[in-house]
Amino acid sequence: MHQKLKKVLLSILLMLILFFPSARAEQGPESIGKFKDWEAFALTENSNKVCFAQSIPILRAPKKYERDPSRLFISFRPAEDIKDEVSTTSGYNFQKEKVVKAKTGKKTFDFFSQENFAWILDAAVEQKFIKAMKKASRVMIVGRTEQGKQTIDHYSLMGFSKAYDAAKKNCS
Repeated sequence: MHQKLKKVLLSILLMLILFFPSARAEQGPESIGKFKDWEAFALTENSNKVCFAQSIPILRAPKKYERDPSRLFISFRPAEDIKDEVSTTSGYNFQKEKVVKAKTGKKTFDFFSQENFAWILDAAVEQKFIKAMKKASRVMIVGRTEQGKQTIDHYSLMGFSKAYDAAKKNCS
């Protein structure tokens, strides 16, 4: 349970840094490279470096549903020995006790959700998901709003490997 709480808090902090400039850390985030549909960033937080690769969806459905921006992240926090942390937000609070799913090809990966953020809790599953992303051309994130409405965000994986490598290298 301790690991879950730590991931929740770190994910919330990342969201604050990205979406609320006044909550930004000591420095950043600064782009360390744009790679087609993905971008890598680095920032300093409490004298600790944080790096991540992120993308926005190329397609969001349903189109009529109003929501905040969606993002898919792979994060690295060397000071906390966190690497390859996979997380996502779909721009709304996810339905409680419902699994958020990522689908690429014939593979499906489950994400644990808390409010407007979801992540993979198992490091081995994170590695499998990243490996699948490196081979695929697209990933879909399927979630449900608090009201039960299903959403699907389609992410291009063009540039993912280079953005991932840049973020990982910058935080190693």
